[in-house]
Formats: sequence, structure tokens, C-alpha cells
Amino acid sequence: MGLQNRLDAQGLLRAAALGLLVTAGAQATASVTNPTIGRLLWSEEFNGASLNTNVWTTFDGNGCQINLCGYGNAELEYYRPNNLSIADVPFEPGTRALAIRALRETIGSNQFTSGKVDSYGKVQVQYGMIEIRMASPQVTTGLWPAAWMLGTSPQTWPRKGEIDIMEQGHRASAWAAAGAPSADYFIGSNVITWAQAACVPGNESCAASTAWQTKNWYKPQVSLANRFVKYRFYWTDTQMRFTVVDNDGEHDMYDAPLPVNSPALQAPFYLLLNLAVGGNFTDAANPSQVSAPLPATMYVDYVRVYELDGKGEVKLGSQVVPEVGKFGVFTDNTVVNNKLVAGSTSDIFLWNAASSGAGNIQPYEGTNVIAWSYNTPGQWFGGGIQSRQIRDLTNFRNGNVKFRIKIPADVSFNIGIGDTYTNQSWVNFPANTTAFGLVRNGEWATATIPVSTLIGPKVALQSIADIFMISSDNNRMPASAFQFAIDDVVWDSGTTTTEPPTQPTPAGITQPTATTVKFTEPTGTWADVHYTVNGGGQLNVRMLKEGSGNAYTVTGLKKGDVVRYSFTYWDPVRNGAYDSAQQSYTLK
Repeated sequence: MGLQNRLDAQGLLRAAALGLLVTAGAQATASVTNPTIGRLLWSEEFNGASLNTNVWTTFDGNGCQINLCGYGNAELEYYRPNNLSIADVPFEPGTRALAIRALRETIGSNQFTSGKVDSYGKVQVQYGMIEIRMASPQVTTGLWPAAWMLGTSPQTWPRKGEIDIMEQGHRASAWAAAGAPSADYFIGSNVITWAQAACVPGNESCAASTAWQTKNWYKPQVSLANRFVKYRFYWTDTQMRFTVVDNDGEHDMYDAPLPVNSPALQAPFYLLLNLAVGGNFTDAANPSQVSAPLPATMYVDYVRVYELDGKGEVKLGSQVVPEVGKFGVFTDNTVVNNKLVAGSTSDIFLWNAASSGAGNIQPYEGTNVIAWSYNTPGQWFGGGIQSRQIRDLTNFRNGNVKFRIKIPADVSFNIGIGDTYTNQSWVNFPANTTAFGLVRNGEWATATIPVSTLIGPKVALQSIADIFMISSDNNRMPASAFQFAIDDVVWDSGTTTTEPPTQPTPAGITQPTATTVKFTEPTGTWADVHYTVNGGGQLNVRMLKEGSGNAYTVTGLKKGDVVRYSFTYWDPVRNGAYDSAQQSYTLK
């Protein structure tokens, strides 16, 4: 389920063969082909009276509400929360499941409605074996059921990575070429990420697909419509494997495991479940081409995450910890509490290569500098620094953004930031005018922008992605070529923090019953508990508020189990986040 136009098998992803494409026989002895499945780390069984909103967020819209009409795939549906429910499965008595229903129903310009959920900011998975028991409706032409994952990075698709555990409803050219009688006898999987080799005309997003010209499907003996099968995704830091467990056994989608050869695929991902109607993935480009019987319902019995060869981690709740003190965006020697590193935790983008290129101005400090050359008078220029993870900068609301810049005095420019909700805000630096303390003499100088001014009325400081941007002034485009450089960019909260030697009030663990333990943390703000059971995969959980503190209960344990745990907590007195020492508890 790509987040923008999906390039099909007619030649638009040819360069992906040089990027993520793998061939049969690669690493045939990989552990994912003979995996050791460990304990259950997390599951969603969909057995409650209603959808658990602590795990899932529902969609309400057709994509236009986020400036991505049709969700980038030219989809025809409007997603509504009313199309989601926990229901009894009519063809399997005794089973309750998430029901996602597609209807021929008009809302605005959309002639169909359906449902979609994701676990963004609530459940994140990194490695392990993910198993989804699911039943598709009769897809015929026009329905597109999918269970998939996206990277938690705020980077734009496909840099954040996409993992399609299952998707159905392919174009006829795909299932017919594989020898399937219809789309109801054909299921596929895919992995998409950014690759330089995929940057070709017609694929400006540089999306590289493992499915391109590679066997990535399963053809069942009987239709997949209205019956459950299990979809499995085996994932380690080096390999991936996709399978379908049907009545006659487990079947591989790909002929061989896929190598994990992109850092994007080694990061946490969140889950998505939806039933799309129409779109570029299908043969239904308009409502008249949808032939699937409607209403139609996709059922998800459960989603489970297991340890795989000792790997696997599930993080519950928001994992974004507020930054404190001084936060370095681009700096070498300046003392900061935390910082971004280009190419590791951040990326530097030059937006208009037609007007600008690499410059040769030397750094203001250290050995690194952002130096660009503006070469095409009359055209716009711009670029920015984007964090690979969301940054919470709420502690900087009363602080400043400071940066050094070397730029000709007669060039007017803007400085901006952007959040993950598509909000941006900019301030202007007029030519030949001192603004925000910046002396315009063409030499290295310092600007100090109050954060309260920079963010404007809409930018959400708790969810910043584009952490520093520069652009030309549309009202005064440069009339001549020039070079400019940026260095030593720092967010300063105006306060300092010191690391406490110990937590002021002890956090701990109790055993309410023979099979449960309860973690408690008393600071009164937020807290995370990090724990393992018998040396297995670590779970990181945002604790629940209880009284003036925080608590979290773990069940399903037994006598002799060894629980190792530590806490990360926000101390409002010191205005900072701190880690406690790891401790151990053995169930009695």
C-alpha cells in the first residue's frame, strides 16, 4: 500500500533491480528458513466489544485532508470509522474478528466507503515473527485488502520504508502472468524503500520494490475469498521472509529470503490494516470498473508478534522523549545535550538542483558545513535538515534557534521548520537589513530566532521532523549567482539540566498474583518501563497513569520466571528524562 503512486510492472520500476531486488538462491541457509520461534511478545486478538483505541487509530477521510487525495494511489474510497467493528465471523462460528467493510456509498466525490486502522504512536515492532490470521472478501476487480507496515521515521515515503505483509486485488496482468485464474487466487507481498538506482524518469520518488520482476506471490488451490489463512513475516536485522500458512502447509511468497540491505528496514515499524477500493494497484481506475460484490468485509482474527531466533521487540505507546537543554541540529564542537548527525540520525536535502549545487565555503566551526552554490539567477533555492525520527521540542517553546550563516547581504531568504502534520512556519530575513540579530555584511554572522516566533500559530513542537529549513524569498528572487553556507545550528531551551545520581523516589516491581507482576513509577509525569522475561526480547512500554504516578501490569508469567527491568521517566523538577538502573526480579 504505497503512500503515493504505485509504479506497476510495465517498466516504471526497472531500476529497482539494482536496488532491493534479490534473486533465487540468495542466502539459502538463512536462519529465517529454519527459524526458532520464541515466546509471544504481543498480540491483538480483536475479541473485545469494540476496537481498542489504545492500539489502533481509525481513518476518517479520502486523503485530501492531508493533501494526499486518494492516499497517493488514486484510491476511490472514503475511509470511515463506522465501517470498522469487532464482529462475529459468519463463516467461522465462535470466532470474533476485526471487520473492515467496504460499501457502495457516496460521501462527497467518493462513491465508496471502507475502513482503515493503524498503530502509529501506539504499537511499534522491530524484528520477530509477525503472524496475521485474516480472511479477504471476494476481490474480483476493484477491492484491495492489505496488511502492511510503515517505518516510524518522519521521513517521506519511501525513505521511511514500507513492508507489505499481504496485499490482494492485483491487476490482471500480474495474476494472469503467474497462471492464477483470478485475483481471488493470488496474494502478494512486497518491500519498498528508497534506492539511488531507482531514481529514473517516471519514478521521481526513487521507490525500489523487491516485487519488481521477482516471484513474490502465492497461488492457493481454492479461492481465498471468505476463509482464513495465516500470513507470516519473519524479520531479523539481516533477512526477511514472507509466507502463507494454508490448509496444505506453509508456502513462501519469494523463492528465497530477502536481505535487509537498507537502514530503513532495521528500524521500528507500525502496523496498518485496510480494505481499499480501486486505485493504481488494481484495474479499477474509476467507479464503473469496480466489479467486486459489495458490501464486502475483510476479517482480521488476530495480529501476533513472536520472538524470532532471540530477536524481537515491541514498543507500546509514544516513544518520543522530549529533548532538553541544548539540541544540536548541525554542529561539531558546540556542547549540547543531544544532537543530530547527518547521514545517521538526520538527512540534509537540497530541494532544487536546477538552481543550486555544492559550494566550497569553509566551516565556521569544526570540520563540517552545509555549503551551497546558487547558480541560476531568477530561480528559487531551498533545502533543509530533516530528522530521521520525530523530535519533541516542547521544552524549547520559550527558547531560541541559533545558527551561523554566510550569505551575501543583498539576498533575502526565509528560515522555517515543519511538523509531521504537514504544518510549516517561516520567518523572513530581508536583504540589507538586520533581523533577529543577523548582521548583513556577507561574512559569517549569528541569527537568534525566538522559537515562539518561528513556530507561528500551527506548528506542533511535540512532533517536529523538518528541524531547520532555508528557502529563497519568492518576493525577491536573487538576481545573480552566489555562494552561501550554514553551520552551528542549535535549539536552546534557555535552561540547563543536570543528571541526578539516583531517582528521588524509587520505582519498583510487585507480584500481585502467582502469574503477574506490576511495575510502578512515582514521578507523576510520564514513564516507560523496559523489561525482558527469561532473557528474551525487550519490551518498551509507555506506562499508564495511576494516581499521581505510573503503573503497568504484565500477565501470563509463572514461578521461576526472571524479569529484568529498568525505567525511563520524566522528572518535572529537573525538567529532563532520566534512566534508572536495571534490576532483576524472580517470580515466587
